[in-house]
Amino acid sequence: MREAIRAFLQREIDEQVTPGAVIQIRHKGKILVDEALGTNSLENDKVPMTSAHVFDMASLTKVMVTLPAILQLCTAGEIHLHDKVATFVDGFGNKGKEAITIQQLLTHSSGLIAHRPYFERRLSAQAVLEEIKRDELTYQSDTAVVYSDLGFILLKEIIEQVTQQPLEEYAKTHLFEPLSMQATCFKPQVARDKLAPTEYVEHLQGHKYGIVHDDNTEFMGGVSGHAGLFSTMEDLSRFTSMLETEGVYNGRTIIHPQWLALSKKNFTSYSTESRGIGWQLKGEGSSPIGDLMSSKTYGHTGFTGTSFFIDPVNELTVMLLTNRVYFGRTASMIRLRPRLHNLIMTKLYETK
Repeated sequence: MREAIRAFLQREIDEQVTPGAVIQIRHKGKILVDEALGTNSLENDKVPMTSAHVFDMASLTKVMVTLPAILQLCTAGEIHLHDKVATFVDGFGNKGKEAITIQQLLTHSSGLIAHRPYFERRLSAQAVLEEIKRDELTYQSDTAVVYSDLGFILLKEIIEQVTQQPLEEYAKTHLFEPLSMQATCFKPQVARDKLAPTEYVEHLQGHKYGIVHDDNTEFMGGVSGHAGLFSTMEDLSRFTSMLETEGVYNGRTIIHPQWLALSKKNFTSYSTESRGIGWQLKGEGSSPIGDLMSSKTYGHTGFTGTSFFIDPVNELTVMLLTNRVYFGRTASMIRLRPRLHNLIMTKLYETK
């Protein structure tokens, strides 16, 4: 398997889908593949990619920070999934948004629009929040799945209102430190050669090193519920190990097993895009999960080229970190991920 996976990823690197990649594959708790290929950039100071390189995790922020925090607050009895967003976000309950729930934000079924380019006006986090409060719904809640960053911007506000802590502080205390994720943070302060840079941007006259790729989050201060997290393969491996063991890490419960199990159920049966509480699931439609992983597979992707998926039936975890946006936003991961996952499943079957 190892050589087949290396050859597959090397072809993608050679075709400039990404300058480098780090992959780890775990089966029944045993690491089968743990590889780093390519370089962190194509600039003169490029270095070989390693498992210690710090990546912009993009939307993995949603499931590595925001979702665990919400599940922890549910466990503590501070909130419940059918709580109305307006209970916590003053001024939100208008223009048809009065009944929107926390669950609907997590399942991308709230009726909120997918995206707005707040960065074009360089809006702060508070200004963005005020605009979302004034928004109208674009479809009826619980009738469709429309992947929306706006919902997770709101979830950050809910977490901060309930905990009376900034999201980054809560995450450090309740997630990163208990999981020994020492390199994981928002707004990393590490050497340039330890970073996997993302896209070239005109206003910086260079590639982004340690500055969040997501345009809105950059001008919102680098921290949001939908983006902003930076991490390494070493730390991601710890996080997914916790998920594999029903939310427990080194004898400590990080996410309560009942809440973790609930989060992996499909809450959007009305759509071909299956969504759990925060999780992307394997549905009937096209999916980065591919064709061969089981129907119980769950995980998430990040726009910068990051992803992880866990198949509890086959006891398989696949973690992939790339910085594909180094070459711009047209370098596609849409075909790469399903083909990679299919290849892994095929090779896994051959070894049985």
